[in-house]
Amino acid sequence: MDVQEDAFIEASINNAAFDLETVFRAHFQRIARVIAGIVRDPARAEELAVEVFLKLSRKPGAQGDRAPGWLFRTAVRTGLNELRRMARRNRYEGLFGLFAFEKARNSRTPEDLRIAKEEKDRVHVILSAMKPRQAELLLLRNHGLSYEELSAALDLNFSSIGTLLSRAEHNFRKEYINRYGEQ
Repeated sequence: MDVQEDAFIEASINNAAFDLETVFRAHFQRIARVIAGIVRDPARAEELAVEVFLKLSRKPGAQGDRAPGWLFRTAVRTGLNELRRMARRNRYEGLFGLFAFEKARNSRTPEDLRIAKEEKDRVHVILSAMKPRQAELLLLRNHGLSYEELSAALDLNFSSIGTLLSRAEHNFRKEYINRYGEQ
């Protein structure tokens, strides 16, 4: 934890007035990274992260010591909603014969980039088809949240996180194999 997070926790414990700026400074980068991992666009992820904090400012029940968990849960849901919006847009663009191309970001071969993009697209299709709670659990765990943090973020019983995570991974593999076969 850094100094800002410590200040946030101390303010929460002392029942001091909720300071959105302190919470923003303490959590913005991590919330933006969580969203960027879902939508694969760091600039859009920062925009969505700001929206998450705006929602927090309008939701008094989520403020205080509940804020970190609420932020992560809302960030994942916002990212998944954006992913679904992008999928709809791509589907409609496909219907009209429009194609979206990603720019190469490194020196990999065009074939490597195509394969990597296809694999990412497959993962995103599977995540958007899964139950939201399972997709949220997988995404947050992938972003390095501990079982304790997952429990707080998703409002789940700590002792059930391992089981729920195992089920989510199993369902992800099952859906992947059903759609794309063994790979």
